[in-house]
Amino acid sequence: MTAPEDAIRARRRLTNKLIAAHEAARLKPFFAPDARLIAGDGALILGADAIVDAFAGQFRDPDFGTYVRTPETVELDAAGERAAETGRWVARWKSGEMAGAYMAAWRKQTGQWVIESELFVTLAG
Repeated sequence: MTAPEDAIRARRRLTNKLIAAHEAARLKPFFAPDARLIAGDGALILGADAIVDAFAGQFRDPDFGTYVRTPETVELDAAGERAAETGRWVARWKSGEMAGAYMAAWRKQTGQWVIESELFVTLAG
C-alpha cells in the first residue's frame, strides 16, 4: 500500500506532467468539485470547472510554457483524511519566469487524494 505522502507527491508529479503537456481537461480529477485556488496575483478561482477553464485559457497563450510545483513537505492529519502540502512553484513563459511559494490542502475522497484548495504567492518575476 502506498503511503499517503507518497501518493500525494505522485499526484503532484502527474499534475506537473499534464500542465507541461497543456492537457487542461485531464486535470479535473485532481480537484474536488468545490476546490478553491488563489493565484499568484491574488485572484480567486472557485470550483474545479473554473480552475480547469483557467488552465485551458493559459494553455491557449502561445507564450505559456508550464507551471512546476515542487513539494517540500506533506503533512497528514491524525485521521489520514486531509493533508497539507507546501513547496515552491515556478511558471515559465517564452518571455520569462515567475516563482514563489505555495500551499495545497488535499482531502481523501472516494479513496483518492484531491486538491481542495491551493494558495500561490508570487515572490519573483
